[in-house]
Amino acid sequence: MRTRALVLFLSLAIPASASAQLMGDMHRDVNDVQKKFTDLAKAIPEPAYSWRPTGARSVGEVFLHIAADNYLIPVSMGKPAPASTGISATDFKTAETFEKRKLTKDQIIAELDASFKHLHEAMGLTTDANLNENIKFFGQDWSRQRAMLATVTHLHEHLGQMIAYARSNSVAPPWSR
Repeated sequence: MRTRALVLFLSLAIPASASAQLMGDMHRDVNDVQKKFTDLAKAIPEPAYSWRPTGARSVGEVFLHIAADNYLIPVSMGKPAPASTGISATDFKTAETFEKRKLTKDQIIAELDASFKHLHEAMGLTTDANLNENIKFFGQDWSRQRAMLATVTHLHEHLGQMIAYARSNSVAPPWSR
C-alpha cells in the first residue's frame, strides 16, 4: 500500500515541480537573450544600422521589430501595448509602422530596453498555476505555456538573425570573443 501511495504522490508531484520551474526558466532565458540583443545593439556601429541583406529588414528595423513584438505579443497575455507605441491589438500594421521608424542607435537601444521591461511584466501574468489556461494568440486558441514557448522561440530566431547581421558587418558578438 505504501508503494502505491508513494507512486501516486510522485506522479502528481513531479509534473507540478517541473512546471513550477517553467516561468522562472522563461524569465531567465528572456533576460539572457535581452542582454545579448543589447550587447549586439551596442557593438554594431550606427552606420551599419541601415545595412540590410537583399529583400530583408535592416539592422535597425530588426531591433525595432523585436521591440514591436515585445509590445504586440503581450496583448494576448492580457497586457496592452503602451499607447505611446501606437501598437494596436487589432491592426498588425501598427507594429510594422513602429519598426520602420527612423531612430538613432541610442533611441533603438532605449526602445529595446523598454520593450523587454514590458514583456517581463506581461510574462508575470502567466504563472505556473495558469500555464494550461487557453488564451487567444493571434486569433487562435493556445495555452499560455505554448504562447510563452513561441515568444521565447521568436526571440531566439531573431537573435540568430542578428548574430548573422553583426558578423556580416565584421562585428563579433561580444559574448563570443
